[in-house]
Amino acid sequence: MDEQTILSARALELWYSPAVQALRRIDMDIPERQVTALIGPSGCGKSTFLKTLNRMNDLVPGVRVQGSVRYRGQEIYSPSVDVTWLRRQVGMVFQKPNPFPMSIYDNVAYGPRTHGLRDRAALDEIVERSLRSAAIWDEVRDRLKKPALALSGGQQQRLCIARALAVEPDVLLMDEATSALDPISTSRIEDLITDLKQRYTIVIVTHNMQQATRVSDKCAFFLMGELIEFGDTTQLFALPRDRRTEDYITGRFG
Repeated sequence: MDEQTILSARALELWYSPAVQALRRIDMDIPERQVTALIGPSGCGKSTFLKTLNRMNDLVPGVRVQGSVRYRGQEIYSPSVDVTWLRRQVGMVFQKPNPFPMSIYDNVAYGPRTHGLRDRAALDEIVERSLRSAAIWDEVRDRLKKPALALSGGQQQRLCIARALAVEPDVLLMDEATSALDPISTSRIEDLITDLKQRYTIVIVTHNMQQATRVSDKCAFFLMGELIEFGDTTQLFALPRDRRTEDYITGRFG
């Protein structure tokens, strides 16, 4: 299969303060319309790296980034880049479901409205399409005006995925999106990820080794801010090239 790179990092480094370096010279090419999993122990830099891909770390005071991150060839840390545009192209779903305190419908319509869409028929179509894409339409179609906060945790997370899809992103970042969910909800979202990669590029952070093997095409192992190994998931788990990768995936540390 020919792989086209959609996001690339070169010599990427990040500091939270002059004394705290979280990423050290990361080089990685993320292929289009595949699932890339980022694994590694807590505090190893995987969530930090994920957030560099749509500049969410800009929101943290004192952060300094050095090196290059390109989205479809464009340097995203260039002063000329519109960060709102970037985050529309590269959306994010967080670890804890965070629906807005409004109706199910208004949660999904929020992004398109923010971008100026007011036509009710068009909004209705986007809401239904997004909820269908997130595999939750059949569960909520009769209660779109009900509060989103009344949904279960797994439903809330799928609603947040629908909200991210409503602005038609190119890439979906998922930061441990199933870690707060029960096994059944986790399984549904894993199935959803497998379906969505037909249309989107997906990058996930996960602590769950089995989940990485189930849903990802590529896998990156981070340790102490460094990218230790990156490659096909099957190869990385079956024949890791680095002893540290093998020690981590076999449970010797982490």
